Amino acid sequence: MKLKICGAAREVTGSAHLLTLNDGYTILLDCGMYQGNTHSMKDFNEKWLFDPSKLDCVVLSHAHIDHCGRLPKLVRDGYRGPIYSTHATRSLCALMLLDSALIQERDTEYFNKRRKHERDEREPLYTEEDVKATMERFNTFGYGRKFQIRQGVEVEFRDAGHILGSANVVLTINENGKTTKIGFTGDIGRPNRPILRDPQPMEEVDYLISESTYGDKFHDSAPQEINRLLHIITHTCLKKHGKLIIPAFGVGRTQEIVYILDQLENAGQLPDIPVYVDSPLAVNATLLYGSHPECYDAELSTYILKDPNPFGFGRLKYIKEVEDSKRLNASEEPCIIISASGMANAGRVKHHLFNNVENHRNTVLIVGYASPETPAGRLRDGDNHIRLFGEERMVNCDVEIMDSFSAHADRGEIADFVRNQRDSAKRTFLVHGEIERQESLKSFLLEQGFQHIDIPELGQEYEIG
Repeated sequence: MKLKICGAAREVTGSAHLLTLNDGYTILLDCGMYQGNTHSMKDFNEKWLFDPSKLDCVVLSHAHIDHCGRLPKLVRDGYRGPIYSTHATRSLCALMLLDSALIQERDTEYFNKRRKHERDEREPLYTEEDVKATMERFNTFGYGRKFQIRQGVEVEFRDAGHILGSANVVLTINENGKTTKIGFTGDIGRPNRPILRDPQPMEEVDYLISESTYGDKFHDSAPQEINRLLHIITHTCLKKHGKLIIPAFGVGRTQEIVYILDQLENAGQLPDIPVYVDSPLAVNATLLYGSHPECYDAELSTYILKDPNPFGFGRLKYIKEVEDSKRLNASEEPCIIISASGMANAGRVKHHLFNNVENHRNTVLIVGYASPETPAGRLRDGDNHIRLFGEERMVNCDVEIMDSFSAHADRGEIADFVRNQRDSAKRTFLVHGEIERQESLKSFLLEQGFQHIDIPELGQEYEIG
């Protein structure tokens, strides 16, 4: 059989990996959208390295847009097969993909109104109608339950501990009397994090496809991160009387931050300032979290017995209306604003940055990975200006970075997760990472006894099995 890397190759976005069995049956692992601004990737979302109409099935690891965001485009371009996921992943995809479609339709309309030539008119990658057609193709399964997608091909999802419903995937493929196991980590979560259970390792496999986002980094421990977060809140809101703006993905990161603030509030440690979650997607996703207790860890299950609403407290307000969001931009009150998206390349957080980065009283807190070309990525890299809505804005505010909030495993946690594959995996493919971090992780894993580690390029194809 063949493995073709169709996305997230030396990039931390656009996950897509195509398996072609010996009889021609095709399985796509993830169908993610590219979310950066690299010139060489500008056409990635529009084009395919395979024919969507001839694809047989999709197996989806989780609902982040860089893993599921092109599914409606796939359906629009002729795909008519099933999409396999966990129950919670389907629930989140219904929100995430609709939000993505609405953003694209709005951005396209904005561009077309201002285009200089008729020939420059754009179309959205997909529409709300494409999302509806996509959701009809989902087939969902729980963790730890093996199911057949065709004769001789079995799939198992195990909890990846990354976001609600996230899974790693093992495919057991029987061809011509031979059994081959292929493992796909999806995005590896972190042990001992709030809300979700710890990642559950896969059974031993013959070929491993592993993410490598933080392949050269170690995250701070939980006590350090909480103390530092409290210091940033106090310094910004009480000492500088400014706003703390946190770009955060509406699913996963936002709920974790709110849960930690809820715990601080209950402990009497949170300063007396208002907290706003300004993201319609985050509001809806937080409500959805309550519908999937099967994903909770023991700590959250116990916490709910004392506080039945772990994602809400008196000074926390969820904002859905645009006018309420605009009032936040005009306000000068010290406050915390958590707003999507995490890379600040879309959503309401762009407006908050546009209106606040030039004020020295404010702070922007980056709480996870952001592609270097995005506004959040440029803030991470220490740029003294960023471009928003076609204008350059000076960065006079403080910028803080806390990768400990990342939902991605760090180098040590990746190594711990894949350690049981060291002797069984004939070949390991590192995807979903920048090349420097992948090379660092490769060296680290080779030191741990792994053999034959590849760092594929986009479109590279391998004979396996």
